[in-house]
Amino acid sequence: MDTFSLECFVAVAETGSFTKAARKMKRTQSAMTQQIANLEKQLNTRLIERRKKLELTQDGYVFFPYALKMLAVHHEIIDRFKHPELDGEVRVGIPEDFADRFLADVLADFARIHPRIFLNVQCGLSLNLYEQFKNKTLDLVLVKMTSPEDFPFGVEIWAEPLVWVGKPDMISKQNLGMPLPLVLAPEPCVYRSRAIEALEQNNIRWRMVYSSPSYAGTIAAVQAHMGVTVLPITMIPDKLAKIDSLLPPLPDIHVSLIRQSSKAGPAIESLTDFLIKKLKENKHSIASLKES
Repeated sequence: MDTFSLECFVAVAETGSFTKAARKMKRTQSAMTQQIANLEKQLNTRLIERRKKLELTQDGYVFFPYALKMLAVHHEIIDRFKHPELDGEVRVGIPEDFADRFLADVLADFARIHPRIFLNVQCGLSLNLYEQFKNKTLDLVLVKMTSPEDFPFGVEIWAEPLVWVGKPDMISKQNLGMPLPLVLAPEPCVYRSRAIEALEQNNIRWRMVYSSPSYAGTIAAVQAHMGVTVLPITMIPDKLAKIDSLLPPLPDIHVSLIRQSSKAGPAIESLTDFLIKKLKENKHSIASLKES
């Protein structure tokens, strides 16, 4: 099973179009169609429904995370043997919720591939990490913002909606007249500022009932019916749900990676490329599972 066929399948699945996928892969549409046909023949199943709007079949949804995993292993092997001599220290800043949800396995994989690179990882709120980055105490920072222009030199990894999250029975028309109980991180937090801004613009009263920089602490408080919180849609845990039908809409959250350009040595370059690939793969895997 060649990696090019897998990349073609992932491109079609992500774009929902042979034309867009062909443009992304820099191939003709007929070449893309042939690659998918060969893959389906090899697997003896149909992966994509050729309708007016392309859709994955049930087997296509099952195969999608496998394709991402196989491509990830391929890139890991190339990275391991192409740059086995890399060494040095990389100081990385990561928002606490992303570290908890996405990055533990990713950083462990990188450390296994490059055992001579020492990772010095700090977790915290995006704006605090960015201050450390400006003071040059961090080489690489993953930041969250509601506008890509906030960090013009960052590499945007993905964007997704912010949503109100809580227990399904937390919000009703009967109790909406009461101050909305909020469970949010302390200032300066992007989620907190956008949530409060949306409520006040819509004249909805609120009160802070629990404040913690910890993702785990926030989720525990919401699960205990203390209040509602705000999260990117792919970070909603299984025991909670979107409850935004009676609450004002929130802006998208953008996730970018920024680095010290003057200190971007081989170790930082390698970790940057690795994080971008892995985070995009993780995001697509989680999103596809939620959609299915």
